[in-house]
Amino acid sequence: MSHTTHVVNVGEPGNARDPGSPGDQGTRGTLGIGIGWRPEIAEAVEALPGIDWVEAVAENVCAGHLPDSLVRLRARGVTVIPHGVSLGLGGAARPDAKRLADLAERAEALGSPLITEHIAFVRAGGPLTASPTLEAGHLLPVPRTKDALRVLCENVRIAQDSLPVPLAVENIAALINWPGEEMTEGQFLAELVERTGVRLLIDVANLHTNHVNRGEDPATALDQLPVEAIAYVHVAGGVERDGVWHDTHAHPVSTPVLDVLAELRSRVSPPGVLLERDDNFPPTAELAAELDTIRATLSGPGPERTSTVLSDKAVEAPGAPEAPEAPAAATRTEPARERLALAQTALLSALVAGTPAPEGFDSRRLGVQSRALAGKRAEVVAKVAPDIPRILGAGYRAAFLGYAKSHPMRAGYRRDALDFAEHLLIADRPEDEAARRELTQWWRDRSGARPPRRATRMVRAARSVLVGR
Repeated sequence: MSHTTHVVNVGEPGNARDPGSPGDQGTRGTLGIGIGWRPEIAEAVEALPGIDWVEAVAENVCAGHLPDSLVRLRARGVTVIPHGVSLGLGGAARPDAKRLADLAERAEALGSPLITEHIAFVRAGGPLTASPTLEAGHLLPVPRTKDALRVLCENVRIAQDSLPVPLAVENIAALINWPGEEMTEGQFLAELVERTGVRLLIDVANLHTNHVNRGEDPATALDQLPVEAIAYVHVAGGVERDGVWHDTHAHPVSTPVLDVLAELRSRVSPPGVLLERDDNFPPTAELAAELDTIRATLSGPGPERTSTVLSDKAVEAPGAPEAPEAPAAATRTEPARERLALAQTALLSALVAGTPAPEGFDSRRLGVQSRALAGKRAEVVAKVAPDIPRILGAGYRAAFLGYAKSHPMRAGYRRDALDFAEHLLIADRPEDEAARRELTQWWRDRSGARPPRRATRMVRAARSVLVGR
């Protein structure tokens, strides 16, 4: 099978590329300047000048019912790239076939030139540890060790073989360091590209986050990683609190992050740069101003080297990738998977279930990460189930954070919302009878014909409350 790499010239940042037909988007000319598409700012994204492409969170898009805004953008020739957040390529388990099929379906529905995901783990436990599966609800760092790299490479190959377009993987931000790491971030990414041929989505805000939180020099990371393998770049805002940088995607892009972007631009011309914003959305004019600042940062002197955008499923990467392992050889990853599974489960259990900190971790940093995970759970549950904070009022956040201390997420945020409501009702909460009755009805409407476990008492109570209405 022949392999084709489409080399693109960035030229002047923000110049529109020839969009071609929807299926050709991103394969001719540059991706250019883009923004993360979110339902809350869909109208603003359509109105922003000079937007060449957008990125949509894959799990928030239904292939059979694309949002009207994305349909209109596609009709205008704007490239749309699905960005996955729940695959967990850095986890000990092999990628879930259903999640891969869903990603493939979304890419085909959107006519996307590639799919992106993260170098992270998002769940742990399960069969490899003979323990319940724990969900983080967030991207967590993998240890930069030979074991973790071998598992990650196999997982990436599985994903590449399952997807209809090339895969690019993103470096993540982290609050914590794994003890006993054997590689720097740049070395880890370089080895991953060398072995698999995968492309890179470099988030310069995450490089800055890791500089503040982990003492890692962004310039050193950029020197060590294969910048020619970059598919595109993320830029996002954050905030520093008590010496810890929080990658919030809810604040304006800071000067230090733009400095890292300039460092990258001095080494390679990325085919695309995208602004991410996930919360606390500003007026359209402020988004436009941030995009102009990004364009200005990219307009300075740069190298003659360019990165690439890929259109064929299989591609040659810089430095020929290793051939996929034969089935018999692949079984040799099992000991590494088991060791990684135990380590990741111990860490995640400390973060979401209150177990002791694993040896070698900074307990204070684990506390910061644990609170951040619980806070994010509260925020996302409030978005996917807005009736719950409306019913509970000002007491919602404290009630949820108390619940989260001893109740790990087990199957995504919608299930988390149901479990939280069940927990409250079993405890005869909220105290206000009308609010309790409304929450009971909410839970009954969504729990299905068969109630969740541990719910017998609650169902009886719910029936009596409803009868008394």
